[in-house]
Parts: sequence; structure tokens; C-alpha cells
Amino acid sequence: MKITKYISLLLIALSVVSCDKHEIEYMSTPVDDSMAQIQLHYFVPLTAVATNNIYKVDINDQSYVNNGAAVVSTYNAVPAGSVGRFYTVQSGTAHIKLYKGSDLELVYDKDVTLTAGKKQNVFVYDFNKEPIVFDNEFPYDTNVTMNTDSVCWVKFYDFMYEQEGEYCALKLQYQYQYTKADGTKSEWTNVGSPIGFGETTGWQPIRVIKSVFNSSGYARIDYKIKVQDENGEYTQDLQLWNSRGNYVSYSDYWNGYIGRRYHHILKGMRSAKPIASVSQFTAL
Repeated sequence: MKITKYISLLLIALSVVSCDKHEIEYMSTPVDDSMAQIQLHYFVPLTAVATNNIYKVDINDQSYVNNGAAVVSTYNAVPAGSVGRFYTVQSGTAHIKLYKGSDLELVYDKDVTLTAGKKQNVFVYDFNKEPIVFDNEFPYDTNVTMNTDSVCWVKFYDFMYEQEGEYCALKLQYQYQYTKADGTKSEWTNVGSPIGFGETTGWQPIRVIKSVFNSSGYARIDYKIKVQDENGEYTQDLQLWNSRGNYVSYSDYWNGYIGRRYHHILKGMRSAKPIASVSQFTAL
């Protein structure tokens, strides 16, 4: 018993020494304040086939390729692989080129203005237009409680065309509905204010009531979109063309995980193909 006791004391002493001498370090690259950090989103309304994917991206003098595979597919973003990744780019005027398909057809060649020291989301939505840049609004607010948080965040964007070459002129109000603790559905709640084409709501809190207390926590969240009527009210559902050529009310749902942040991007065409829908891109 004494031997066991002394061995235990020795192990404790060694662990203390080990903690004193070794610091946990993470691999990271400091970002100069003169640089901008960007995520590049590819949302030109095209059919989601391999020939419409981007196989090469040039940002200033830096080229991004993927060993003969696509760098970014339609309705997606780069850098890919995990959330929270950004390219670092010299601030000021940056030049972006996109090459579509495996034959590297140059389809986009535009300048963009980037802000120093900021994380930014750069949306290419029209091959003939300069991209639209949105502040990523980092660092993010938190909603910490003693036990568990009860929200995720959603940032809704409108990049829906009416038909080929025509941006949709409708003013849109994004809404959500969650399941309450008693199992009933909540009232529909606005996600920010109404927006038009090329705009965003900014980050908005979405209520999440998780069913298992001792867990990271998620729940189904339902979404719909209202449009402005002739009286300026948002009483009418957004009608979208479906695969059968009929107009139907938009509705969808996503699982919301507590504390996470999601970009919800409305893309495609309201009255033609590729038909409109919402894509989700996880920010955190």
C-alpha cells in the first residue's frame, strides 16, 4: 500500500512539473492589419452541373486550383473544407478571375474593393457585374447563460433572379417558426427586416429549444418568405416556380444548432430554371 501511495504522489508531482514546462500552442498565421480576409461565394444562376463549376480562381497574383477538380461548385463558397476559413488578400482594389469547367473558360474578370482588417463575404452573382461585398460582422456576439444557450444565428441574403438576365424586384421578408418546449409551434417571427435583391438581413437570433438537455443541442427550424403586397404589407407568400412548371409557396426547414451561425442564401430563378431555393453555408 505504501508503494502504491508513493507512486501516486510521484505521478502527481510529475504532472505538475509537466504542466509548468509545457504550453499548448495552436498552429496559426498572424494576419497583418493591412490585409483583408474574404470568403468567395459563387451564386450566378446556373444549372448545378460539373461544367458550370469553377476550376480555377485568381485573386490578384494568387491562383487557386484543386488538382484538376473544381475549386468551387455552383451555389457554394471557398475556402472550402471547414467553417471559419478565409483567404487573406491585400486590401484596396483586388482583381478576381474565375475559370469555368475543366477547359478553364475565363467567365469572370472584375475588380472588387476590400476593407483592411475586416472579414468579408464576396458574392459573385452575375458574370457581367462587379461582386457585392458584405461585412462578415466578426467578432460575433454571444448569448451565454448559466446552463445552455438557446439561439443560433441566421443571416439571410437575396440573390434570386426573376428569369435569365432579370433580377427579381420583390421585397422579401424572411420568417421562421420553432417548436416550443411543450411541443407546439411558435408564431411566425421575422428574421430581420425586409430586403431586396443583393441585400442581407445581417445576423439575426433564431430561437432553438433543444430536446436533450445534456447535449450540444439542435432543433428543427421552419422557414418561409413573405412578399410585399399592393398595400405595402407582408401578407402574401413568395411564389416560386417548381419542377413541374407550377407556382408554389416557398417553405423549407433546417436543423439549427445552438450557438452556430448560418448564411441562408436565396438563389436561382423565381419563374424559370434553375428554380429558386435557399442554400445554407455555415459560418461558425
